[in-house]
Amino acid sequence: MTLSSTRGISPEQSAREEELAARVQASFDSCRDPRLKELMQALVKHLHAFLREVRLTEEEWHAAIEFLTAAGRITDDRRQEFILLSDTLGASMQTVAINNDVRGDATEATVFGPFFVEGSPGIEPGGDISFGAAGEPCWIEGTVSGVDGDPVPGARIEVWEADEDGFYDVQYGDGRVAARAHLFSGEDGTYRFWGITPTPYPVPCDGPVGKMLEATGRSPMRASHLHFMVEAPGCRTLVTHIFVRGDALLGSDTVFGVRESLIKDFERRPPGTPTPDGRVVDGSWTQVRFDIVLAPSDVRG
Repeated sequence: MTLSSTRGISPEQSAREEELAARVQASFDSCRDPRLKELMQALVKHLHAFLREVRLTEEEWHAAIEFLTAAGRITDDRRQEFILLSDTLGASMQTVAINNDVRGDATEATVFGPFFVEGSPGIEPGGDISFGAAGEPCWIEGTVSGVDGDPVPGARIEVWEADEDGFYDVQYGDGRVAARAHLFSGEDGTYRFWGITPTPYPVPCDGPVGKMLEATGRSPMRASHLHFMVEAPGCRTLVTHIFVRGDALLGSDTVFGVRESLIKDFERRPPGTPTPDGRVVDGSWTQVRFDIVLAPSDVRG
């Protein structure tokens, strides 16, 4: 069934629109980079098909331009509204899926998120990434290994998370660095550190993406999670989260980032329970194990 038959468009009008789309695609025929040519021509093809399918009005086009302009204005070195937009449209997760083929028992990847910052402080094994951020203490431990089961020593493990109020350090605007750090796996591939028990939080709603979610009746809430980025020579860089089993938001995470294999048991320990490293904790704390398996770098992605 053609666009003209479904929308009451005359054959002449349909032919005019098709001719324009074909001309724009052909304008990239001389592109010397084959991949860039493929990307641009496919973009034009699908963009024009969308415009024609929905019969976009000029007012709607102006609104879209204003939306993208607002996303650009609010983006800076501490906030990335375009990543947030990509996340909430599922584009980030689809790209992750395309570029991270399943390989043996390799840990699954998920979205990067808009709040990663370069230059995090380093901690020793067993150190605390919270740096004063509010939240219930959480002991995280595990191993880093390859798909062959051999330990991966010296893997750089970058971790970051929101505090118990649902904010990342960069959202406070006062220059604080908290609830983020990096450490390295030991010779036997093990790692361990203190963090904060993850809690649910809304994605930033004070910008154009927040307005889009509100206008479309979507929840801005993310399921409770802790971010990891793990790098090691000869291995594919892993960007992932772990999620809290039992969280009511696991089935409705607004960026579609939850994978079943990444849902972990965060076991709550009552006040007075001895900690793995002898630390004295005032109140309850949680404990979780996350064994990380890295795919080799020759795998696609």
